[in-house]
Amino acid sequence: MNINQALSQNEVKQLQEKDLNLIWHPCSQMKDYETLPPIVIASGKGAELTDVSGQTYLDCISSWWCNLHGHSHPVLNQAIADQLAKLEHVIFANFTHEPAIELAERLVALTPAGLDKVFFSDNGSAAVEVAMKMSFHYHQQNGQPNRRRFAALEDAYHGETLGALSVSNLDLYSQVYKPLMLEVLRLPAPDCYRCAYNECRETCDAPCFEKTHAVMLAHQEELSAILVEPLIQCAAGMKIYPPIFLKKLSEAAKAIGCHLIADEIAVGFGRTGTLFACEQATISPDFMCLSKGLTGGYMPMSVVMTTQAIYNGFYDDYNRHRAFLHSHTYSGNAMACAVALASLKLLETEHTLEKNATKGQLLHTLVKKAAESHLNVGEVRSIGMLTAIELVTDKVSKTGFASEQRVGYQIYKKALKKGLLLRPLGNVLYFLPPYCVTEAQLEQMVQICFECLDDFLAEQKNL
Repeated sequence: MNINQALSQNEVKQLQEKDLNLIWHPCSQMKDYETLPPIVIASGKGAELTDVSGQTYLDCISSWWCNLHGHSHPVLNQAIADQLAKLEHVIFANFTHEPAIELAERLVALTPAGLDKVFFSDNGSAAVEVAMKMSFHYHQQNGQPNRRRFAALEDAYHGETLGALSVSNLDLYSQVYKPLMLEVLRLPAPDCYRCAYNECRETCDAPCFEKTHAVMLAHQEELSAILVEPLIQCAAGMKIYPPIFLKKLSEAAKAIGCHLIADEIAVGFGRTGTLFACEQATISPDFMCLSKGLTGGYMPMSVVMTTQAIYNGFYDDYNRHRAFLHSHTYSGNAMACAVALASLKLLETEHTLEKNATKGQLLHTLVKKAAESHLNVGEVRSIGMLTAIELVTDKVSKTGFASEQRVGYQIYKKALKKGLLLRPLGNVLYFLPPYCVTEAQLEQMVQICFECLDDFLAEQKNL
């Protein structure tokens, strides 16, 4: 099909029917698709997507938080084309290639000091499980066999394969699978909007960490690693917390001898205003998991960064039991490495983070202004290129809308009709656009979002 030629309504319907006859979409109740069929995208450019009927959509969520520089970026397109002409993929056991070597070198230089080894995988959940296995295996063969348990924060999200799901804590995704999951120690998490200490996110010393620390100390002999989403618990509703909490968590993990696994899959590569969120807490974790924006949103790939000391714990004369026997068919994919390198270069040459500081502030200002007199916006919270609003039925009690009202889904449907791809998280609406977004597009995103919110609320009053 010529992407420049819009299809008729009947042709679009035929494509949608084929899709629904064949495809099971992720994170979806497929019955919803009976009234909201899948939108068939034909092309993308910058912060916009165009469907086969010619309708355009502003990608407010960077296509599930992974697209950094915009769709169909000419530099990234060329990087893949150039690499494809040379090598598409090769087994990564006992083989390697220049793009992987160069990418590993760049990542070691860019990530916090001490993360000197790079293990390639192919998605975020796999990276989390690689880090968990490495941590457990390291302790088992280095004199600490009792360290068999993992800890993670309340409301955590680290992926949806069984191991990653075990360390997550959102029942929407995990409740039915609990009989299959690991027994994970759950640590009290900061909730800055509903702070029990009446502190302010921007100025507090994280007194809430005392409860977290107490649970850690009670189980210090059995902990292999603690997993954390640095600065933002994304799937929990873009819950932003201060760097001091992360700093204290890192210091406490080190003190009790367990590893810290920083899951920067969603927040790495500039989303929080710094290249990596850990920088804002001046910490260097034992493991750092990266994916999503790693390839600029172009190809599936992930890496686990770790230390020389952990690497040395597996290094031995031929001993299969001390080696880390974990693999993925597409580990170190050459095309993914090439586009990741091009993405990193764009961040540097286009001074993206500096430009994002201005765009991020504008986004915050626009949302804050739109929300300032809104009775149902409980909080506007921002960090870097993310701004989120939490909807409430009452600002004093901070009570959210009931789940059966499906607030996010209703607003999502309305936004699509107005050309905005906005995918809320329950009662939380958020803006996480590609870095190429223009000021005019930011204004359009915020305007459409609040129009849809007001339409929804007006309907609720009339029920």
